[in-house]
Amino acid sequence: MHVAVLLFASALPLTIVALDNGLMKTPPMGWLAWERFRCDVDCEHDPKNCISENLFIDMADRLAEDGWRELGYVYVNIDDCWSSMDRDKEGRLQSDPKRFPGGIHKLARYVHDRGLKLGIYGDMGTHTCGGYPGTPLDKIKIDAQTFADWEVDMLKYDGCYSNVTEQEQGYPLMSEALNATGRPIGYSCSWPAYQGGLPPKVNYTQLGKICNLWRNYGDIQDSWDSVLNVIDWFFNNQEVLIPVAGPGRWNDPDMLLIGDFGLSMDQSRAQMALWAIMAAPLFMSNDLRTISSGARSILQNKMAITINQDPMGIQGRRIVKEKNGIEVFWRPLSSNASALVFFSRRKDMPFRYQTSLSKLNYPTGSYKAFDVFAEKTVMLKDSTDFVVSVNPSGVVMWYLSSPAKRHLRQFYKGGRSRDEGKAIPSFIL
Repeated sequence: MHVAVLLFASALPLTIVALDNGLMKTPPMGWLAWERFRCDVDCEHDPKNCISENLFIDMADRLAEDGWRELGYVYVNIDDCWSSMDRDKEGRLQSDPKRFPGGIHKLARYVHDRGLKLGIYGDMGTHTCGGYPGTPLDKIKIDAQTFADWEVDMLKYDGCYSNVTEQEQGYPLMSEALNATGRPIGYSCSWPAYQGGLPPKVNYTQLGKICNLWRNYGDIQDSWDSVLNVIDWFFNNQEVLIPVAGPGRWNDPDMLLIGDFGLSMDQSRAQMALWAIMAAPLFMSNDLRTISSGARSILQNKMAITINQDPMGIQGRRIVKEKNGIEVFWRPLSSNASALVFFSRRKDMPFRYQTSLSKLNYPTGSYKAFDVFAEKTVMLKDSTDFVVSVNPSGVVMWYLSSPAKRHLRQFYKGGRSRDEGKAIPSFIL
């Protein structure tokens, strides 16, 4: 008996006007310093790993030379601890003169010359989270113009050392100030993460109008427990989060840890697969100079990236939560396709999970299922039972296409799950 809880609600996003800068119509991809390198500023004793222009030059070289750029990983993002402790005599932010002797503008030119984009970090409080000068309300216009003058391509705007009132004013003001510079600058807002991530404290309609992406939840850490916490929060709240995401406006579950120290290969594949299902920004935070071949193959998996970057931009959802620890996730894609992820929370051994596409409410027909990580293809009818073997804390991810030339017109229609009596999705592809 197929015992499952099938969760429901429309996956089609509400109409929300995104920040009108023409950017990030698919989830942004690149590299971000924070999780791997934090606020290491000891360049005397740790020159290879400290927050300095050399670190970002190294990562830009790796993105450009090791096949990352061609796959879409184009952002080189500076996080906290890059600036001097003092503004210049004209009140502008400036980079630390010892660690960034060439300045941010020169670094941006270096990055641009390699076909990449540069991101930078600011904080709307009196100080950044690391204790460096912030960008409070009275500094927003000058700092936005400074970033534009430096030819920066993205701003992550954090919220440490600020209060609710300042955030309500500051995040929209920074959006206006960035647009006023005339330079297209992608805008990442940390605002919802400081307000619990959910309505009524968080107004996602407003966020969709002022930000390209936003951090909803706390910082990810280099551990599987942390990844699970993020997964649980996002999918437990999927009915709120799915409708607000779409081209130019993305929920951000935080950085990819793949290639660091805390995840196994199976767990790394699980993070990649579920971030793709969520239409999440793909910002790696690792050391591209020393990354293993296994981690590289996961991050450079072309089909996983294709799923993540699907132009429809519909965030996927959890559709099955089994009592045996297996969960199934689904995302509708363009070109009559969809993605499925079979995820195991088990800790014992590979689990043989049996189901069929009809039990997952696929319409009658034949389907081609491509296994994203095994790179094998099988043909299935909707009524055919199949078994997937899912490793503990691992995934099996499929890209499904149908020869039938139908289109996604509606996500829900009627059905009932047999164990809970709840409405279940009916896919009209």
